[in-house]
Amino acid sequence: MIKRLQNKIAESRLALPFMVVYACLIWLAAGLVSNGWWLQFGCFATSCYLMATMNNVHVLLRIYSRMVSCVFIALSCAACFLFPSLNGAVTEICMIACLLLWFTSYQDREASGRTYYAMLFLGIASMTFVEVLWLLPMMWVMMYTNLMSLSWKTWMASLLGVLTPYWAWFCWLLYYGSLSTLTDHFSQLATTPTFSIAQWTEDIPSLLMLLLVFVMAAIGTTHFIRKHADDKIRIRMLYAIFIWMDAVTLLMLLLMPQHYDTLIRLMVVFTSPLMGHYIALTRTRVTDITFKVLAVIILAITFYHLWLWNTSSPS
Repeated sequence: MIKRLQNKIAESRLALPFMVVYACLIWLAAGLVSNGWWLQFGCFATSCYLMATMNNVHVLLRIYSRMVSCVFIALSCAACFLFPSLNGAVTEICMIACLLLWFTSYQDREASGRTYYAMLFLGIASMTFVEVLWLLPMMWVMMYTNLMSLSWKTWMASLLGVLTPYWAWFCWLLYYGSLSTLTDHFSQLATTPTFSIAQWTEDIPSLLMLLLVFVMAAIGTTHFIRKHADDKIRIRMLYAIFIWMDAVTLLMLLLMPQHYDTLIRLMVVFTSPLMGHYIALTRTRVTDITFKVLAVIILAITFYHLWLWNTSSPS
């Protein structure tokens, strides 16, 4: 069987260590030390570790490959203008942790404990980005159709998990007499959509990143739909969740572009497994060319954003 450059990189044990070094260099070039982004960098490192753990625990790829983590690192570094955002980084970690635990409830209607802790992370994420709660109804549907874990026990556990952080926050605000903070927080869910083509054309870096993630999501989704029969049923169900979560997050981003910084991070989380599957498990000449072209585009966008960030930052 022919091994193309794409396959050699995808199956290499040096791929992930190389990407880790690459990510450190990008962070340093963006101003990790001078700007003191140590907490943000720690969140990024934790997210990378959780993505690798999710790939290992749930066997997202049927061969040895670290492409899920590598794609996540590459896309995260391409959006270096998001490095200062701590709220976005916390939301990203919580979403990955939520998926990691949530997937363990597959075909287990008694998995109330695991469902609770998974949704606890979603609740924590909603404290920094309340709009993430718009994903909750779809996640309940996925629990019924894909994970096949929905029961009264797991549904109640998911609800309690989301509400738990707010109980603690409610007590804190009640003690300090600031309950209006809680109502203001939830009032953001009623924000009117602000879709505007002009807004996207004026922000070229954000538009480039969105197009890159969208194209990779489309390629990964198309590939998986065509080749899903090669995977086990459990893997098909998990990847269908990634596809639907990606689609809904894209819709949210188009309707609420003011939350771009956080929503594009979530899209990167959902897109990385899809693209990792494509890179690791295809072997044709066309896919090899696609891999090389995408690698060049990612590098070009990364260095463009890096150059733009450094030239626009105050000296």
